[in-house]
Amino acid sequence: MPSPASRRSRSRGSRRSPRPYHHGDLPRALVEGAVALLRERGAAALTLRAAARRAGVSQAAPYRHFADKEALLAAVAEEGFRALERATADAARRTIGDPLARLEAMGGAYVRFAAQHPDHYRVMFGSEVRDRSAHPALRTAAQHAFRAIAETIADGQRARHLRQGDVEELARAAWALVHGLAQLAIDGQIPLSPRSSGLDAAAQSATRLLVDGLRARGAPRAGLGPRARSSRRRLSR
Repeated sequence: MPSPASRRSRSRGSRRSPRPYHHGDLPRALVEGAVALLRERGAAALTLRAAARRAGVSQAAPYRHFADKEALLAAVAEEGFRALERATADAARRTIGDPLARLEAMGGAYVRFAAQHPDHYRVMFGSEVRDRSAHPALRTAAQHAFRAIAETIADGQRARHLRQGDVEELARAAWALVHGLAQLAIDGQIPLSPRSSGLDAAAQSATRLLVDGLRARGAPRAGLGPRARSSRRRLSR
């Protein structure tokens, strides 16, 4: 049986040994920790060490994946763009074959995403990541989110429901509109809850104006589909 002295020595040795590494996905754990810190204390309080503490790993562990704070913030922004792309794609799938209704649904999903994930959204479009060209994965994720809008506009042009013009130029205008509404919502300029019907109504109204502005001359309003027409009737009462 080990003596008390040897047990004390072994105990001291175990305290000096590094903490076992339990995270199967450390980058995700660090991103989640970073988002929690952003929500609680803002970007100024975020450091790799703070994210490591939140994730329950050693202070050196984050450097296996992120060179500095900006690299971690770039990963937060990348995850946000990928989640935004999924949210708008889910909305688009409910309006297959109807590009005008799809554009309206995607606009609403975009605004709801921002209202439900303001901490992600601010990093996605803020100045915390100064040199985005240094983070190719972030740039690719942002391009994919933009491409979904452009592809929907191109589909509408092919169906002759949307007016002709440069697809990327029209997509940038569409993005600017929904981004502006989303930014107003998360900055408290529009006093709405992310789960309120008021936010949905504001998003529908703004994206409907967008769709009406892009509609090709003579294109039938029936192209908006039954769900959108029902929403239009409710809001016009």
